[in-house]
Amino acid sequence: MKRRELTLAGVHLGEPLAGPGTVHVDLVNACNAACVTCWDHSPLLSSPRPASWKGKRARAEDVDRLLDDLGTLGGLRSVILSGMGEPFVHPEIHAICESVKRRTLHLTVITNLLLADPGKVLSIGVDQLLIGVHAATAESYRAFHPGTGEAEWTRLLASLDRFAGAGKRFRHVQVICATNAHELPAMVRLAARYGAGGITFKLASLLDGTERVALSPEAREALVAEGIPSAREEASRLGVATNLDVLARQLSAGGARTAPIAETGCFMGYAYARVTVEGDVLYCCDTEVKVGSLASGARFSDLWLGPRWQDLRDRLRSGRYFEGCSRCGKYAQNVALGRAFEEAYGTRRLLQVTGRA
Repeated sequence: MKRRELTLAGVHLGEPLAGPGTVHVDLVNACNAACVTCWDHSPLLSSPRPASWKGKRARAEDVDRLLDDLGTLGGLRSVILSGMGEPFVHPEIHAICESVKRRTLHLTVITNLLLADPGKVLSIGVDQLLIGVHAATAESYRAFHPGTGEAEWTRLLASLDRFAGAGKRFRHVQVICATNAHELPAMVRLAARYGAGGITFKLASLLDGTERVALSPEAREALVAEGIPSAREEASRLGVATNLDVLARQLSAGGARTAPIAETGCFMGYAYARVTVEGDVLYCCDTEVKVGSLASGARFSDLWLGPRWQDLRDRLRSGRYFEGCSRCGKYAQNVALGRAFEEAYGTRRLLQVTGRA
C-alpha cells in the first residue's frame, strides 16, 4: 500500500496503520531575520521572546535517536527540518541533513536561504527547499524583513540563480500581508525567472502585535477581485504551479481567521507530527496541541500509538477544533488530503470523518 493510501485508510478506520509519513523537526529557535509576520522574531511583537529561548537548539544525536525510533513504526517517507528560527543557524545542519539522506528519506528544509551554502545543499542532495521569499522586489523584501538591505536581496537572488543553474526546482513561499499583497503577479514572474518548482501562498496569521501588517478589508477585496485572478493568468502563461485556490479560500474565512478548517477537516493525526527544539511532540504545528515530551524520556513511537494522540484524533474527527485551528498552518495539506479522501471513499464518508455528518 502506498503512503498516501495508508494515510487515507487510517483516516477511514479512525486510527493510523503506520507511523507518520512526514515528521517536522525543529533544529533552532534563533533566527538571522525578523519577518514582520513572525510570531517569534517580529519586531512588532508585544511580548518578544527571551534570549534564553532563542539560544536553544536540538542536539544532532537526539535527532538521530528520533529517526531511529520512527523507523520502527514504518511509513516514514519525509523529514522537514526547520525551527522557530532559521535551520541554517544550527552549527551541525549539514551533518543532520546527511543523516536524514543516509536513511533514504525525502528531505525538505524550510529556510530564508541567506545563510545557506548552495554548494553544500547540492552536494548533500537536499530534495526540497521551501524558500521564504515573501516579496518580488527589493523594496517589499526590506519591508517584510526589517533590518535587511539590498545586499540580502542580492544574495537571495544569487542563490536562487545557482539552484536554477543546477536544475533544482525548489519552491518559493510567499506569506501575504500588507507589505507585499500588491505583488502577487510579480511573485509568479519571479518564480518563473528562477525556475521554481512552484509557489506556496499563505495568508499571514497574525497575533501579539503583528496585526499591524494585516490586510485591510479593501486590500482583501482587491486581492480577490484583481490580485489573485491576475496572478492566476500569469501562472498559466508562465507554467508556474501555485496554490492560489487555497489563498482564495483563506481570504474567504474573514477576520483574523486564515483557515476555514471546519469546511475541510483535519487529517494531520494520521500523516504528520512536529518535534520542537525542547523535545515537545506536537500533534500538528500548533504549539498548544502538545502530545508529550521526548525530554521526559518518552519515545515518539509510544506517544504515536498512545491514548493521548488517539484522543486528539477522535476529538478532531468529530469536528471539535482548537482555537488555533482557525489559523491552521497545515491548511493546504488538509485541503489536499480531504480531496484525496473524498475521491477514494466518497463525499458521505468524508463528512462523517470530519464531524459534518
